[in-house]
Amino acid sequence: MITAISTLVDEATFNIAPEGIKLRAMDPSRVAMIDFEWSKTVFDEYACDLPAKMCINVGEMLKLLRRASKDESVELALDEKTNRLNIGIKGKYERIFNMPTLEATEEEVPTPKINFNVRTKITTDGLHQAIEDVQLVSDHVKFEVDNEKLTMHAAGDLMGATIELKKGSDALLELEVKEPSKATFSLSYLSEIIKTAAASSEIATLEFSTDMPIRIDFQQPKEGKLTFYLAPRIEVE
Repeated sequence: MITAISTLVDEATFNIAPEGIKLRAMDPSRVAMIDFEWSKTVFDEYACDLPAKMCINVGEMLKLLRRASKDESVELALDEKTNRLNIGIKGKYERIFNMPTLEATEEEVPTPKINFNVRTKITTDGLHQAIEDVQLVSDHVKFEVDNEKLTMHAAGDLMGATIELKKGSDALLELEVKEPSKATFSLSYLSEIIKTAAASSEIATLEFSTDMPIRIDFQQPKEGKLTFYLAPRIEVE
């Protein structure tokens, strides 16, 4: 999950409450947004008496978390007196790291209010493979949806690609269309978001309208939310 967050932000301010942890942040260019939430029930143990904010350098935290293997447990403890985050990794042996927290941002990022005309549910593996295909020929991709299929178009200087995911196929699980829509998005953002988020999710829900931001919600195995918004690339006819 931290890897998914790192695709957009270098420093992340988490809101920690008795009910769980939340993060809503935009990338520096304000092209993409992440909306993340983990309920306390996701954790083996969770204790928080009073709400708090914790801002961390995501890259530095990842270095420490990557030292934990799948059969080891990780304990995070925020020490507000020293402004440090303690990270304990327990397995064959125990090690404890600590890192400084940063000054938390007070900016509140609102949830975009968008009316979507298309809603489609797709396997993250199918979506990942399709994005890798179009990335071979271009740095952007056009999504087009009608009542029967989702089509991805990409065109570069030398090559082009068209990917069709038809209603009822193994990859395209659901398709709801209020009106046919199309929008173009940067693959530099889209490919990184899908590649990292797919590791924690098997199904993604895509919602968009013509030339409007896309909302990608990655279904979580437990209670939680991992949602990305990405602004469109406006093409000049």
